[in-house]
Amino acid sequence: MTVPQASVAPSSTLVHALIIGMGSIGQRHARNLRRLLGDRVRLSAYRARRQSPIVGERLTAHTMRSVEEEYELETFHSLDDALASSPDVAFICNPTSLHLETAIACASAGCDLFIEKPIADSLNGLDRLVSLVEAKRLVVAVGCQLRFHPALRLMKQRLEDAVGAPLAVRAEVGEYLPGWHPYEDYRRGYAARRDLGGGVILTLIHEIDYLTWLFGNPRRVFAVGGHLSSLEVDVEDVASILAHHEYAGRTLPVHLQLDFVRRPPRRTCAVLSEAGGLDVDLRQNRLTHTAVDGTVTTVYDDPTFDRNALFVAELSDFLNAQATRNAPEVTLEAGIGALRVALAALESIRTQSVVELR
Repeated sequence: MTVPQASVAPSSTLVHALIIGMGSIGQRHARNLRRLLGDRVRLSAYRARRQSPIVGERLTAHTMRSVEEEYELETFHSLDDALASSPDVAFICNPTSLHLETAIACASAGCDLFIEKPIADSLNGLDRLVSLVEAKRLVVAVGCQLRFHPALRLMKQRLEDAVGAPLAVRAEVGEYLPGWHPYEDYRRGYAARRDLGGGVILTLIHEIDYLTWLFGNPRRVFAVGGHLSSLEVDVEDVASILAHHEYAGRTLPVHLQLDFVRRPPRRTCAVLSEAGGLDVDLRQNRLTHTAVDGTVTTVYDDPTFDRNALFVAELSDFLNAQATRNAPEVTLEAGIGALRVALAALESIRTQSVVELR
């Protein structure tokens, strides 16, 4: 299985894309927009800090050229001025705590939205965004690119067609935070700071998104964690979440372990069923099926898989949805659903109690 929707339907229409926040993910979207649309895209950016170096595919940085020169874009120094240039779409790539107010401003101006995960660090004000999106009939996608991973998509297919109802799920994601962006002090990044909406649960919400995609929304969660390492952060850096899902009419326990300290990085998910088990490794790009007799079959294995293909796929999905006015793969509703689970886990850590979701 290949990554789906890795191209954009031909069109002569010029797309004016405004990117808000030109850190590593904003720059990745700029590169991929050029890759997909060529001269059919006009790029502009609102940059509050205007200090970002050029960040390449491998997260190496240099300052030999400016962001404006590298990506052939116009920079605005206020969001009002940027929106006055009438962009068609806005990419919300600033720190998490600023996502919602920025998205509301862009939606008010009539922009379709691509919002990087998570969509916010609170539910406060989300009703306003939903109302604007509905009233203006805007297309909104949320940046959860793991749904486009071939191994995960095959896992979903196997769950539905071959393996049978799962009995238990264990997912794990961990990576050493100071190694994420070697070109900057990790203590200043959004992931390390509560005021910017950081913390391991919100920052690594991809896992919550794909687990709800695979198994539906949980009924309740219980979580344990906090700032447990020696990292200089003021957010939780280790968390363990146990979620009570219902799948195929019965209880399904789903355990998610997250951390900012693991070396080497790890990103896996294991599903147990009476027909055997499915194991996916999203860093090694491998999916295996273990039968009840212990036979292991490799379903998918591509050690040369290009991670950027996931970002190209989610971007092309959004651009096609924007052009056709159809729903993207990861909708605003899905983004809100994942956020509710993440915030419930944080509340559970704070109160040391089970948090009901419905």
